[in-house]
Order: sequence, then C-alpha cells, then structure tokens
Amino acid sequence: MAIKQPGKPGQGAGQDDTALKEKPAQTKPPSMWQVVMYNDDYTPMEFVIEVLENLFGHTHERATQIMLKVHTEGRGVCGIFPRDVALMKVEQVGDYARQHQHPLRCGMEEI
Repeated sequence: MAIKQPGKPGQGAGQDDTALKEKPAQTKPPSMWQVVMYNDDYTPMEFVIEVLENLFGHTHERATQIMLKVHTEGRGVCGIFPRDVALMKVEQVGDYARQHQHPLRCGMEEI
C-alpha cells in the first residue's frame, strides 16, 4: 500500500518549488521633505543661527549662510529629512521659538 505525501495545493509530484517562489518585495525609499524657515521682522538673526546650530546640527558658518538666505530671500532650507523627522524638526523649532518668545516660522515641503 502506497502512502500519499501531503503536498501544497496545485503542486503535483515532481514540480519544482522555485517556480512558486515569489520575487522579493520592491520597497521604495521614503519620500523626502525639506524643512524651510521663513523670514519675519522680529526674530533676531542670532536666534536663527542658534536654532540652526542646536536643532539642525549646522556649523556656525553654515548656519550663518542659511540665516542670510532666510533674511534676504524670505526663506531658507534648514535640512532634508524623511517625513516623520521633518515634522519633528518643525515642531521643535516652533516650541523652541515660543519658549524664547520669538515668532519664528518653520514649515516643510515634499521634494
């Protein structure tokens, strides 16, 4: 008496298992967002530099360049991050500015 071997549905004896294997999932890299700081007439330039150094990790020289761009062009990119990190940075800037009673505005844009 022959004993049947249990198999997968639709798989007959002698079929190659590799034909049923799926291709590895293709994952997309996360979309990136730029954190943008906007100019206002009240926030001191030194405070903007402090924010860029402390919250974004820029050197003093790079922070000064970004601050001057914000001042002269009305906006400047502070950094590029995945969405969740960018959102956290925007919230940190807003909280820090409010704690120091400055109206500094910051937002994020998908790139």
